[in-house]
Amino acid sequence: MSETSFQPSASDFVALCELVDRGAVDTVMLAVPDMQGRLKGKRIDAHHFVDGVAFGGSDMCAYVLATDVDNRALDGFTLSCADTGYGDVSLLPDPGAVYQLAWMRRTALVFADAIGHDGGPVSVAPRQILQRQLARLTARGITAQVGLETEFVLSHTDAANPHHPTRRPVSDRNLDYALDHPQVLTRFFEDLQECLAGMGRPVEAIKTEGAAGQVEVTFPHGKPLRAADIHLLFQHAARTIAEQAGLVANFMAAPATGIGSSCHIHLSLLDRDRVPLFAETEGRTPDAARYAVGGLLDILPHLGLLYAPTVNSYKRYVPGTFAPTTFTWGRDNRTCAIRVVGRGDNLHLENRLPGADTNPYLALASTLAAVLAGLDHKSEPPKPYIGSAFDDPEAPPVPGSLQEALDALQGCPLPAQDLLTADVASHYKNAARHELAVHRTTVTDLDLRRGLATP
Repeated sequence: MSETSFQPSASDFVALCELVDRGAVDTVMLAVPDMQGRLKGKRIDAHHFVDGVAFGGSDMCAYVLATDVDNRALDGFTLSCADTGYGDVSLLPDPGAVYQLAWMRRTALVFADAIGHDGGPVSVAPRQILQRQLARLTARGITAQVGLETEFVLSHTDAANPHHPTRRPVSDRNLDYALDHPQVLTRFFEDLQECLAGMGRPVEAIKTEGAAGQVEVTFPHGKPLRAADIHLLFQHAARTIAEQAGLVANFMAAPATGIGSSCHIHLSLLDRDRVPLFAETEGRTPDAARYAVGGLLDILPHLGLLYAPTVNSYKRYVPGTFAPTTFTWGRDNRTCAIRVVGRGDNLHLENRLPGADTNPYLALASTLAAVLAGLDHKSEPPKPYIGSAFDDPEAPPVPGSLQEALDALQGCPLPAQDLLTADVASHYKNAARHELAVHRTTVTDLDLRRGLATP
């Protein structure tokens, strides 16, 4: 892998051309993140990509950005519906987001941005929503650095239904921070680390977590857009490597009752001179960090649709699962929604609200929009929480359901032009309503179990 891999840079297309000329890459996957944070797009002959697509672009049906998890063409979306004929959007490759995939033979992946018929970016596309917040930061002379750490559960496959996890995880007990793992886990870790390093994006750390079969992967701090791109590539790699090993990587927020898998966002900000805005002075939390926390606590209660997008997302917010249940903050306090971590120049904020099922572009966009609101309005947070914030009846509760999150969006104090423009709000509210409708009419195993127990 090391002979043909390359580090992403501004001249990625030049490096890609060299790999294609050498025969090291014969296929390019042109990819766009959908609403669920999945990679969607096309496999393109590498020579065709270099000769025409790299700078001329391609296209895809716009409905890809307006579907549910089952890829159904749904009504109510302005971007794509029967009334508009389910037309196309253009795909503009990002020359700074080219990756050779070490887990797929002779294949590279290039991220693209969706472009509408007016020649501008599609405003409801997750990648564009994040880029809009990054542009707002840049206009203020601020640069964000983020690190994502995400959890998932590895389970053995069911031979009769290989695409769904069984209830038999690869380990049968709590292996949190363990260094003696079952052989199947060790091999998975080795393959995952090798593949991500071969792509030029090595992990910072991998550890087993508290639930049976649960794994946590941490990535180094970096630029938010690249962090989100790498997160999707990591999930693609984890699923592919797991399948090759007869396993399933489960990225549900609540993969089983009483178990939660997270996707925590670690955030720091730098000014124009690359000076950390959150750096402590004589042990004092700086104003910028306090205002950022204040903005997060003011705004995130209204943006659950963006960082917790499914019905299952809200089954993670249970006391005792290390998932927050109240909108609180504290110094190195894992029971709070916002945790202040580190010392000195390394002080940073951890948003513990997103689960493993989050779309990283939308979770990062909502986090940055809330932080900017806090900085702009000098939002003072309440006193930091000491002790367990799980059961405090006085603390604002995290929404208990997707319906509550949908209702909470109505009262968002964030000006519409800052994040949820009318088209973005309409798009994601419609997605939430469709998600709720499916669950409202679907009979589950719990329905059957409890129904059959009734005389």
